[in-house]
Amino acid sequence: MAKIAIVEDDSAISQMYRIKFEAEGYQVETAENGKLGLKLLEEMKPDIILLDLMMPEMTGDEMLAKLRATDWGKDIKVIVLTNMGESEIPASMKDLGVLSCILKANMTPRQVAELVKQHLSN
Repeated sequence: MAKIAIVEDDSAISQMYRIKFEAEGYQVETAENGKLGLKLLEEMKPDIILLDLMMPEMTGDEMLAKLRATDWGKDIKVIVLTNMGESEIPASMKDLGVLSCILKANMTPRQVAELVKQHLSN
């Protein structure tokens, strides 16, 4: 069973994705900011992360930079889920190995689940 971590400060969005992925048979854990997310990721060692960028405590890009600096986190697959416009997304996301940057408003949970499935099978 693949493990998915959702690091997202909007609890409604986080829970919506948790329900969707658990219904599809995944093990899912959530964190509400980058600081808690980093701790969760170290304990959980997920197969893939759904990561918001704009969060309190530590932003998603700060958390991802710290994750990539670790031996255990340098190769974890990451999909960014954000409401930032394409021009606002930090250029460093590609350098940090992000697979996809998704605008939350433009994709349904089913579409996100399909994208996750594709990335997990690669």
